[in-house]
Amino acid sequence: MAVEIISPDWEFDRFDDGSQKIHTEVQLKNYRKFLEEYTSQLKGIEEALDESIGDVWDFTLDPIALKLLPYEQSSLLELIKTDNKVLNKVITVYAALCSEVKKLKYEAETKFYNGLLYYGEGVSETSVVEGESQIQMGRFVSFLQELSCFVSRCYEVVVSIVHQLAALYNSNKGATKIIESSGVHFQIVYEHLGELLVVLLTLDEIMENHNTLKDHWKMYKRLLKSVHHNPGKFSIPEDKLKPFEKLLLKLEGQLLDGMILQACVEQRFDDPGEGVAVSKNSAFAEEFAFNIRTIFASVESKIGEPSEIDQRDKYAGVCGLFVLHFHIFRSVDKKLYKALLDVCKKVPAVTLVANIIWFPDTFLTNKVPAAAKLMDRKSLQAIKAQRDTYLQQRAQTLTKDIQSYYLFVTSWMMKMESILYKEQKSEKLQEDLNSRCNVFVQGILYAYTVSTIIKTTMNMYVSMQRPMTKTSVKALCRLVELLKAVEHTFHRRSMVVADSVSHITQQLQALALSAISIAKKRVISDKKYSEQRLDVLSSLVLAENALSGPSTKERRLVVSLALCVGTQLVSQEETSFYTQTVNRKLYLVCSLFLRVKLQCDCSFLYWHRAVFPIYLDDVYDNAVDAARIHYMFSALRDSVLSMMHSKHMESCDQLLESYDKEIMDVFKEHLLDKLCKEIEKDLRLSVHTHLKLDDRNPFKVGMKDLAHFFSLKPIRFFNRFIHIKAYVTHYLDKTFYNLTTVALHDWATYSEMRNLATQRYGLTMTEAHLPSQTLEQGLDVLEIMRNIHVFVSRYLYNLNNQIFIEKASNNKHLNTINIRHIANSIRTHGTGIMNTTVNFTYQFLQKKFYIFSQFMYDEHIKSRLIKDIRFFRETKDQSDQKYPFERAEKFNRGIRKLGITPDGQSYLDQFRQLISQIGNAMGYVRMIRSGGLHCCSSAIRFVPDLEDIVNFEELVKEEGLSEETQKAAGVLDSVLGDLTSNSAEGTEYFKMLVAVFAPEFRSAKNMHLRNFYMIVPPLTVNFVEHSISCKEKLNKKNKSGAAFTDDGFAMGVAYILKLLDQYLEFDSLHWFQSVRDKYKKEMNAVVKEQSVQSANQDEKLLQTMNLTQKRLDVYLQEFELLYFSLSSARIFFRADKTAAEETQEKKDKENAAKAGSSADSSTPADPASK
Repeated sequence: MAVEIISPDWEFDRFDDGSQKIHTEVQLKNYRKFLEEYTSQLKGIEEALDESIGDVWDFTLDPIALKLLPYEQSSLLELIKTDNKVLNKVITVYAALCSEVKKLKYEAETKFYNGLLYYGEGVSETSVVEGESQIQMGRFVSFLQELSCFVSRCYEVVVSIVHQLAALYNSNKGATKIIESSGVHFQIVYEHLGELLVVLLTLDEIMENHNTLKDHWKMYKRLLKSVHHNPGKFSIPEDKLKPFEKLLLKLEGQLLDGMILQACVEQRFDDPGEGVAVSKNSAFAEEFAFNIRTIFASVESKIGEPSEIDQRDKYAGVCGLFVLHFHIFRSVDKKLYKALLDVCKKVPAVTLVANIIWFPDTFLTNKVPAAAKLMDRKSLQAIKAQRDTYLQQRAQTLTKDIQSYYLFVTSWMMKMESILYKEQKSEKLQEDLNSRCNVFVQGILYAYTVSTIIKTTMNMYVSMQRPMTKTSVKALCRLVELLKAVEHTFHRRSMVVADSVSHITQQLQALALSAISIAKKRVISDKKYSEQRLDVLSSLVLAENALSGPSTKERRLVVSLALCVGTQLVSQEETSFYTQTVNRKLYLVCSLFLRVKLQCDCSFLYWHRAVFPIYLDDVYDNAVDAARIHYMFSALRDSVLSMMHSKHMESCDQLLESYDKEIMDVFKEHLLDKLCKEIEKDLRLSVHTHLKLDDRNPFKVGMKDLAHFFSLKPIRFFNRFIHIKAYVTHYLDKTFYNLTTVALHDWATYSEMRNLATQRYGLTMTEAHLPSQTLEQGLDVLEIMRNIHVFVSRYLYNLNNQIFIEKASNNKHLNTINIRHIANSIRTHGTGIMNTTVNFTYQFLQKKFYIFSQFMYDEHIKSRLIKDIRFFRETKDQSDQKYPFERAEKFNRGIRKLGITPDGQSYLDQFRQLISQIGNAMGYVRMIRSGGLHCCSSAIRFVPDLEDIVNFEELVKEEGLSEETQKAAGVLDSVLGDLTSNSAEGTEYFKMLVAVFAPEFRSAKNMHLRNFYMIVPPLTVNFVEHSISCKEKLNKKNKSGAAFTDDGFAMGVAYILKLLDQYLEFDSLHWFQSVRDKYKKEMNAVVKEQSVQSANQDEKLLQTMNLTQKRLDVYLQEFELLYFSLSSARIFFRADKTAAEETQEKKDKENAAKAGSSADSSTPADPASK
């Protein structure tokens, strides 16, 4: 490929017509437009995803974290570079020792303190298994071994620091001077040494207060003893036991006897081999004492003041240094000792870590007994008495404190919000940064003060075993909320704070650099040469170099050390402002978020979690500011990180789980469950106001607006969100649903309560879609089937409406069963249940027909019936072929002579009931068939044309779809086929039940049943009397035995007549015609009598006549109703002539045989064989 080469000459005289510039501008404009569109799209997406996304950094949802710690990959050796090699070495040594102290302190704070503090936690006292304590200690021994190594390392570092300082300040005239040390005070090194001594002191205090650890240690030693006596049983070689026991003894002596700090200060610091004299070094002793006094002076002025930041920790360090000084040099500065003790009046106790509180006066008297002897007893006792006074004052002023701090913190929060929204003007940048810096520092100061109040008060109450009032607990909890509010404010605005911090740091560094450059000029201006001036100059250059870069803790340390040397020739006023103020601000601002986290850390609440129930009760009672609960949960969550370092369990997750469970149980008991019950109660009382249950006047009984709880955001705790609104909604949904299923008639009340919950509390309730078989079911088909004997005796059948009504009930209402109920049941259980039901009915009928046969076989009954049949045959010509009414009435009355049951029923009454039950069973079968048809028709209503249903299987095969699809299509075809056949005809159950019993009824051995048609007239008379008495009871107060329908009797009579093929015989009696004639005749007689009596005007007789006429009307009407029912029932059993039926069937069979299909003739026989 040819490449075109442009000659270099052409570059010079290239013509610029400005077109390129125009083109560039167009492209930039397009690019800007694209960016704007893209930004607006992103913003749209952001808003659509979540309305809460904005400038606010949510504490509970930290997908990413923002860390502001300055960082660089430079070592101390790289940072400390000047031409003055000796100075380099001195600064490097001290810097290395100080950073080593910081590392040890960090390791102690994160790993060892927490490991020791949480030992034995997470195990409930009730469920401790025998031997669990020893197992825990067994897991813990390796941790104690690590702690032992750590303590030894601390001892070495303390010795090293003392040696390095002693080497610099040497009173031995013969020794070579390293640098000119007069006027040089490495105060920062002493502060670091103090910090390391506080670490050892803290470990001592933890061990001292840890009874569980001591108890378990004793148990573990006993266990070892038993292992020692029988090593074979535990399969442990004896040669390993002795070294292990020695190790345990060493651990006990070093760690558990409270001698960690004591052993450190009692070390042998003089080492002739190293050539360093310590205890006899008067210059070093003086320098040591001077630095203790200097540090103490700076601590004393600030401790207990609003501007206090870490003076308490430094005070503990000073006390440690004082004890170390005493043990090395064996001299006591009585004035300083007294001053140290006087601080206890202001600060009676210092919280070292979590729930470990340290009393300086006790420490100083125990560790420096020589000085304690010089003090008078009274002043020491006065200091101890000060503790109680402090607590009493605290209890009294807590409520006032909380109010003032509420004001301070909220106004500070407003400042934070306003200052960060203010636009920065370039001309006022310095002023703006200053104000921001001051606001940030003020936040940290408030956090420190509040945190100190909470920790000191709570820990002192526990340590001194004094009871705390509920008011104090509530006030302290409010302070915890304030503390968390400060942290949340910093976190919420972390984006803007992060932006400001880097600018503030640069500004402060610039201030420091300008101060150093002034000092440098002054030193250079003095022309006299001396080594001291050279050191000063070198150290100022070193400080400048260190300040010109990121403000990491290493660089700040180097600056501090360099200035210890560099400020000796500069006037005190000049240096103090910049070194103290600027350095202090730099220290706070550079580690701003670390400081905030440290000051607002509430992990100590784990040891005071007994206050949580009281706090929750308070939140519940004052629901208006329920949102503060977020702060408390945030505080309780703080201890999770420290729990991760627990070593006594198989996994720290067990401890976390037990903590999680404990807090959640308390939260449910004291807030959630109370809230649920209260809301439910309120809804119930509101819905039942018409009952006037109790006085709910808010002016008298007060009013609690619990709706505030439902506007809370979900609370995050561990790996779950607690949504109060969702919890209460779920509780109400569950309760309402369960109670509705128990008492279906209350569904309306619960619907009302649901609506009220939505209106009043804004709860989104779920509609209780109870399954369809529950509301429209009545008795279930399965239940009726299993208890058919009970059902037919307790329910009455209505032929026209196809409905069963309960005879009597203990409730205020009677149950009914109609076709819809049955259809729903069939839909629930499937159509297969229909055949099973008919089968059960068949078995029931068998038993009933046996009783029926026995009754008909009875001699008294049989003889009367035969006599009546003979009588009718002989007299039918005279009586116009009608069976006389009087004869039937005589039979009905005559049977009563045979005997009566205890409840006043004759044998004929019982026989009538038997026939009614048989009829009810047939009515039930009819209803099953109708229900089946109803169910099938509703199921098939989605099929467009029942006449033309396509074959899905064939269609699927044509399309060549998978085998599974073909199977599915086949199943669909069979389902549609079943539904079509069922909905079209249904099964002829009556025909089956006739066919199965008829041959037996009509056989020669059951000849006694042939008399049945003759008992029907007396039975109808009996039934009519019974029916009228039941209907009359409807209008009475006592309605037991009242009824308005009982068509089971008509069904039963029609069915039995069909079985015996006696329709013709019964019709030959012309019974109902005879009844009509009899009543009409009587009524005519009454009318005649009335006309005669009305002429005579006999009132009483007329009234009697009217009543008689009414009674005759009622009887005639009842007989007519029975006649209609019986006629209707007969239609079901096709009351044709038997001979005609038989001939018809024969013809059908012949036709079927000719057609070559026997299917039609065999189907009716199949069910009959059941």
